[in-house]
Amino acid sequence: MTNPYEAAYQQSIQDPETFWAKAAEDCHWFQKWDKVLDDSAKPFYRWFTGGKINTCYNALDYHVDDRGRGGRIALIYDSPVTHTIKKYTYAELRDIVARFAGALRDLGVTKGDRVIIYMPMIPEALVSMSP
Repeated sequence: MTNPYEAAYQQSIQDPETFWAKAAEDCHWFQKWDKVLDDSAKPFYRWFTGGKINTCYNALDYHVDDRGRGGRIALIYDSPVTHTIKKYTYAELRDIVARFAGALRDLGVTKGDRVIIYMPMIPEALVSMSP
């Protein structure tokens, strides 16, 4: 009997386009890709050319809006330093991210701007990477 992980690994090596196309079907695409792997300018590979995807939507909104998982736990923060344990649902995280994105917009941050945020690995770090 073949180990499922080993079989998936072998397929990813032997036929990466098919493997990653199948894996990408688990994500919500606003526009499906034209080509899975563009290797015409090796070693500068391009993946899913022509596709449009929003990682924040896939991480949060998709679970709330399309899957009805808004009330389910999306993140458990367990700090060994402060002994704090906090749980966040998909809906809570989506709302926190939306507020943070709004705050950035109110500060004048626009598409294409670069923002540097230096903080420890706390829930707010995840929020700051999501807008």
